[in-house]
Amino acid sequence: MNLVLGGSGLVGSMLVHVHLNHGLPCLYPSSKELNLLNYTNVLEYFLRMKPRRVFLSAAKVGGIMANSQYPVPFIEDNLRIQLNVIRTCYEAKVDKLMFLGSSCIYPRMCDQPMREEYFLTGTLEPTNEYYAIAKIAGIKMCQAYNKEYGTSYISVIPPNVYGPRDHFGDVNSHVIPALIDKIHKAKANNDAFIVMWGTGKACREFIYSEDLAEILLKVMDLYNSSEILNTGTGYDISVFDLVHLIARIIGYKGELRWDSTKPDGMPRKLVDSSRMHAIGIKATVSLEDGLQKTYAWYLENYAKMTTGEVK
Repeated sequence: MNLVLGGSGLVGSMLVHVHLNHGLPCLYPSSKELNLLNYTNVLEYFLRMKPRRVFLSAAKVGGIMANSQYPVPFIEDNLRIQLNVIRTCYEAKVDKLMFLGSSCIYPRMCDQPMREEYFLTGTLEPTNEYYAIAKIAGIKMCQAYNKEYGTSYISVIPPNVYGPRDHFGDVNSHVIPALIDKIHKAKANNDAFIVMWGTGKACREFIYSEDLAEILLKVMDLYNSSEILNTGTGYDISVFDLVHLIARIIGYKGELRWDSTKPDGMPRKLVDSSRMHAIGIKATVSLEDGLQKTYAWYLENYAKMTTGEVK
């Protein structure tokens, strides 16, 4: 039986969805059923349910604002979750673990596209370094267990993920859900202009959550190396072009202004996914199609989100 940790989150919920679509049973406990910050609770759950393969997609996540304002939970909570789960996978004799990293593990001024061998070759981007350090620790812990105990723990590095069930318009929002919420509200309010953070020059790679979930299922079956594996789309877009694309999809006609006093973050983040392509796995959903689907979900669920009905 597969176990998806973080099954109510952006990636985890889609992992559950694609499991069910493929007729694959899986466990996906809620935070009430399983407190990943409590080692005893985690160990008891694993010993009782006996999962064979584990997807660790649970994490404390957020955008530039959240990372800047709340660095302690971004490093502390993520380290605790990772320590508890990875240790428990060994204690419970799990067959295979997939740890989800992040492209922010790569150096700020990394050569582009970012190849797996660039990992730990330079200074991190300061706007998300606490989260990045926690993710790096998780990767190295998986590699340490493989080296010392012969386990099969793999680490994958997706780019920025977006899609249904994301955080829209709060402090934990990443760029796409934050933009969708901001531009949608500006259109609804007939605002003449919107002010965006930064210059718009930074470039980012985005992958639709369902597309990533399909990829992760295949990687779990086909990939067995201790070395990290990039799981991206192969293309990126400037934040300036992204804003204009989302505005077009939403139908906002006002002016788009830029506040260059606010940070851009890393100048560019595009992962090289050629290793993944070499084992026959590729992303299939275009950015525009994914944004259309995400905005449709937002429209359908916006009222429920504001009243806390979307769980």
